[in-house]
Amino acid sequence: MNFLDIENVMALRGDPIPGQRFFTPDEDGHKYSRELVEQISRMNRGQYLDDTLTDTVPTNFCIGVAGYPEKHYEAPNQACDIENLKRKVDAGANYIVTQMFFDNARFFRFVEKCREQGITVPIVPGLKPISTLKHLEMLPRTFSIDIPQELVKAIRSCKNNKEINQVGIEWCVAQSKDLIAHGVPAVHYYTMGKSENIQEIVKQVF
Repeated sequence: MNFLDIENVMALRGDPIPGQRFFTPDEDGHKYSRELVEQISRMNRGQYLDDTLTDTVPTNFCIGVAGYPEKHYEAPNQACDIENLKRKVDAGANYIVTQMFFDNARFFRFVEKCREQGITVPIVPGLKPISTLKHLEMLPRTFSIDIPQELVKAIRSCKNNKEINQVGIEWCVAQSKDLIAHGVPAVHYYTMGKSENIQEIVKQVF
């Protein structure tokens, strides 16, 4: 990636393969994303996995990692999850992008707790507009997140997915404007392969 002039790397452990509840690394693979961050950081210092290489060129990757305002589903509690996040930052992460959330208050509390633990890197909120009725079940089950009751009621009152898509856009626009007003460094949008609603949100927000 370095020779392609790629400068930013999002260091993620990855998800379990279909049929498995928990992630299982390949032989000699990384069990935690912190280990991947450490490897990239060593590459930035010119230290590669093959220590027999000579005349190595240091890479210059800016490293991003994931954060979880409602905690990672494998963590026993949020305090432990933030401790793990701090380890990723101490290993060399330069910024954090959060898992999706639908209640900005949770993001603000998460940032506050991160700062209390000495995490000073930028924390970028991740947003995902709901666009179909099935998202009410799929998103909480897949990502271990809560959807506010106000949003649930608005979605259930819709007659079809077209109306739900509009509700999702409006909610995400409101979230975005509030986050920007509170000085977030950027906003990341999860498209899940569909960008039409994101394009409309960006038009209204920026």
